[in-house]
Amino acid sequence: MDRKLLKIAITPTELFQDEALWIKTILEAGWDYVHLRHPGATLRDVKAVIERIPPKLHSKLRLHGHFELLNEFNLGGIHLNSRCPEAPAMYRGAISRTCHTIEEIETYSSRHDYLSLSPIFPSISKPGYSGTFTESQLSTLPEGKVIALGGVTPRRLDTIAGLPFKGYAVLGYLFSSQSLDELKSRLKQFSSNDN
Repeated sequence: MDRKLLKIAITPTELFQDEALWIKTILEAGWDYVHLRHPGATLRDVKAVIERIPPKLHSKLRLHGHFELLNEFNLGGIHLNSRCPEAPAMYRGAISRTCHTIEEIETYSSRHDYLSLSPIFPSISKPGYSGTFTESQLSTLPEGKVIALGGVTPRRLDTIAGLPFKGYAVLGYLFSSQSLDELKSRLKQFSSNDN
């Protein structure tokens, strides 16, 4: 692979035991961001996860909700989606957004530092959720703006690198690991395939 792709992990919707340790492990393995995606969690629950992550890693965390936590922590930005479609009024930091169509990419590409597009491949975390994008559609994406999401595994990194993606985001492949050791093994697979 001749260019460095942005690497993003997205947490499952439900909080889980040792989540902070898993996030720390992912970030210490060289990943650029972890998105905290917990639509059903309370503000207190999300805050508790962040507090268990070393402060030096907070700038690599992005929130999918509970944006008021930006007032308490030096976080790496926010991620907008159908549940939280707008940034807080006075917010001037980094913003990314979920997209599911090429039209959405065209609409939002000038306003955000990156956009995730999904599903690119058949989803691991949502069985039956498959990509409908053609290679020719994906080849017209704006260079350096779009993150591939959905079914991303180490085997698919060459395909992603062959298209104008800025990087990739992973949920199911990492968080379906049955143990911290299995997570570390899967992180190593990404490292050996993205160099």
